[in-house]
Amino acid sequence: MINKSENDFRKICDISELQNGRGKRFIVDDKEVAVFKIDDELFALYNVCPHQHFNFIYDGIIEKDCVICPIHGWRFELETGKNPDGRKGLERYPVKVIDDTVCIKVSNTKRPW
Repeated sequence: MINKSENDFRKICDISELQNGRGKRFIVDDKEVAVFKIDDELFALYNVCPHQHFNFIYDGIIEKDCVICPIHGWRFELETGKNPDGRKGLERYPVKVIDDTVCIKVSNTKRPW
């Protein structure tokens, strides 16, 4: 269950629930979110690829600071959500850890499609 925390951040899981180099899917305020733990850094991106709207970004391959959509191979930078080729990117969400609990802040923006 996702609970509210300070400053509109939502508690999503304990940090121990995330595996290094792998993504995990969460639903936060009705939004699909992919959270990745890469070494000591956490990244949260919109989980739906803008190419054909599949919600499998969390299951993508991590390569050179990017996640690769497992369906059609589109790449997205973990840090920014941008597509290095200039195509549509993914929304990025702020992440912080409070007492070993991972929290993210989602926005209320609508998808462009």
